[in-house]
Amino acid sequence: MSAGLEVEVRDPDRGVDVSFVVPGGRTTALLGPNGTGKSTILATIAGVHRPASSSVLLDGRRLDRLPPHRRRVALLSQDPLLLPHLSALDDVAFGPRAAGASRRDARASAARWLERVGAGQLADRRPGTLSGGQAARVALARALAAAPDAVLLDEPLSALDVDAAPQVRHVLREVLRGRTAVVVTHDVVDAALLADHAVVVDGGRVVEQGPVRDLVSAPRSPFAARLAGVNLVSGALGPPGQLRTDGGVLHGLPVDAPEGTRAVATFRPETVAVHRRPPGGSPRNVVAGTVVSVEPSGSAARLRATTGLGPLVADLTPAAVANLGLGPGETVHLVVKAAAVRLDTV
Repeated sequence: MSAGLEVEVRDPDRGVDVSFVVPGGRTTALLGPNGTGKSTILATIAGVHRPASSSVLLDGRRLDRLPPHRRRVALLSQDPLLLPHLSALDDVAFGPRAAGASRRDARASAARWLERVGAGQLADRRPGTLSGGQAARVALARALAAAPDAVLLDEPLSALDVDAAPQVRHVLREVLRGRTAVVVTHDVVDAALLADHAVVVDGGRVVEQGPVRDLVSAPRSPFAARLAGVNLVSGALGPPGQLRTDGGVLHGLPVDAPEGTRAVATFRPETVAVHRRPPGGSPRNVVAGTVVSVEPSGSAARLRATTGLGPLVADLTPAAVANLGLGPGETVHLVVKAAAVRLDTV
């Protein structure tokens, strides 16, 4: 496997200071809230933005001193940016032609790539006659026909309708396999289906990175927890199976690390029981809170509450919602079994 993409971006004007590595031949999902610097990072890698300081190496080749057209990096934005006066075939052929291929060879390459992304039948069509999903496929074919060493995609599915997005996601999954690629997305499904690795950026800093499966099953940052749909509480390890926080102690599955180690506890909303009064018996984790909202969530309802451990969410059945009759501002007691709480060091 090749060395991959090594990125350092420091842009004080935009509040970005990040460093991470994209493994060669793998797809990395770049995740984070809006305005946290994800597009700045992609633009820096592609060379269309020059921050105060940057270092970009692709398979050991220094890119940050090269103009964009010499970097061999393809950047796809949400807008396909197809040339309005060209057919899809000639638009895709533009890259090979610019690289010195004959018109015949460039058009043959373009036709192959249009077929590869499932858009062969669109070869003679102009951009104005294409749907959003069709234009996205043509733009992808154009990027790959230029034979880039890395592909950067800035929320490639966000502008597509619900019918086109799954089809284009499938195409991306096929054509990105074995390529060095970075995909900016806000969708955990896209991250899970398209990427092997994830980098989470918040406040212009990398706050978490690792395999996507770990991000989904055991997030270690608040944004990743929200993305994965789980509760996250930060603190430090106490005696085995305990997380000490400013708001109290949370009991969970023991982790092999010394007391005082920074750690997080994660647990899914469906494992949280909600009571109006303190429950009887001796459950390990009972947290008092104040209801913020109760909103529909699929076939259930999601209760959001503020607590001494921070904001927490619980999923309730329609019957539970009717029985409890809860509204904003009311006091609740949230109960979660220790066996449902995962502790991880950070």
